[in-house]
Amino acid sequence: MERVNCECGHVNPYGTILCESCGKQVGKELSEKSVDLRYEGSARRSQTYKKTPLDRIWNFFSSVKVGVGIIALILIASMIGTIFPQQMYIPQNVVPEDFYRDRYGFLGQIYYQLGFNRLYESWWYFLLLAALGISLVIASLDRVVPLYFALKNQGVTRHESFMRRQRLFSETKVTEKSDKQLDFVISKLRNKRYRIREENGNFLAEKNRFSRWGPYVNHAGLIIFLIGGMLRFIPGMYIDETLWIRDGETSVILGTSGKYYLSSDKFILETYPKGQENVVKNYQTNVTLYERKGEILYGDTPRLVKVKDEQIKVNHPLRHDAFALYQVSYQLNELNKMTFSLVDKKTEKSFGRITIDLLNPEKSYDLGNEYKVEILEYFPDFYFDGQGQPATKSQIPDNPAFVFNMISPENPVGEKSFVAIRNTIEPGGDNQLQMKFENVEMKNVSALAVRKDNTLWILGVGGAIFMIGVIQGMYWNHRRIWIRRSGDAIFIAGHANKNWYGIQNEINPILKETGLQELTDQTDRKSENKVEGGE
Repeated sequence: MERVNCECGHVNPYGTILCESCGKQVGKELSEKSVDLRYEGSARRSQTYKKTPLDRIWNFFSSVKVGVGIIALILIASMIGTIFPQQMYIPQNVVPEDFYRDRYGFLGQIYYQLGFNRLYESWWYFLLLAALGISLVIASLDRVVPLYFALKNQGVTRHESFMRRQRLFSETKVTEKSDKQLDFVISKLRNKRYRIREENGNFLAEKNRFSRWGPYVNHAGLIIFLIGGMLRFIPGMYIDETLWIRDGETSVILGTSGKYYLSSDKFILETYPKGQENVVKNYQTNVTLYERKGEILYGDTPRLVKVKDEQIKVNHPLRHDAFALYQVSYQLNELNKMTFSLVDKKTEKSFGRITIDLLNPEKSYDLGNEYKVEILEYFPDFYFDGQGQPATKSQIPDNPAFVFNMISPENPVGEKSFVAIRNTIEPGGDNQLQMKFENVEMKNVSALAVRKDNTLWILGVGGAIFMIGVIQGMYWNHRRIWIRRSGDAIFIAGHANKNWYGIQNEINPILKETGLQELTDQTDRKSENKVEGGE
């Protein structure tokens, strides 16, 4: 693509409409009056190159309509995601699919099947955020690059056609007082903090150019904010998990890659005095934090070194390294172990006892004398599914059920029995042996939220930059005054990126004081002519 030469000597990029230096028309035809100067008539890539696949991609994402459309999709998806609670906020002891179907009916089932229950972790929501970031980057580059070079290369002496096309324009005949009048105007503009440039008796007065970069500073802040949001998908950058830990249990802290372990020494629940026993005053978990030393070998017992003891209370978390543990909930008297006796149904003679750890049951228990009990199937939270088959809602032992195989010297193959709370089924008929419930051990369970956010400072920086851009573009506006002497006339033109009344109110009193023709808004004159023509 060839560059565009102007008669003033400046070489413009291909696709330029108005010369960057003098403002003379060098491209396609324009109206005789005003012209859009948001990008100074410079060539934007999206409006110039339209042939290659890269051009089409660039032009697609540079469109403001596309950017607004992506934002609309993100807002709609986010609003739908708030209709029902996200999966992280539903009870941990229920099957998510069943929870949404049972609690919210058909709409809840559709909500779950479409993946809105884990909206902010879904791949398509991530792609929407990435598309918005790409749109912001391309749209900003497509506009800020030509604008930067156009403002950098703008000349002082502007072509007469450029002057006449400005929205604010005035023409005054040259008199003997003209030199003094112009000197007075320039001195007044300097007092108003205008930066003055002179060339061959012509002037350019400009101030607040930095405000033109406000929208692009906004975009930069949004891009940084989006990057911070997308970094949360990278393992180790962001953790928001719930750790359920029982009294006396030692568990690895989620998201620490096996480096840190936590031991629950005791859960404490305090209520108010007599008369308010059901009102909780305080609940806390006394814990010990451990750090794993040495190489991590899966299946090997970790070597733990104590770091510190801590009391985790509501709003008083345990903080260490980059993560924090918050007390968020609890569950009293959760089933922990169950004890059964293998007995003869007729004589009730006991052949031994087994104690089953409901969180980690063994597959078989040897009672001696060739008596043995095998656990063929285990359902921690038992229920019958839609086909009438036993299933479990979760791995939390709220309603445990077992399929036992009871082996004896008389029956080495064994007898099968389905045992649940208040429910025993013998699928093979009438058994000789049975599993008799003896005892249950319960423990308190504490829910600790594991939080880690290495992206927070990025989000803060992005938000701060965005607000700087808002202030920069909102409270200042870019103003320019061109003054050109051409023959027996003095042309004065004004331009502002916004607040046209403000620049008129600032300049016209100075012109009136000197006797020069005041700036008039040519758009007002056009509208008046249309009304007169209509009448």
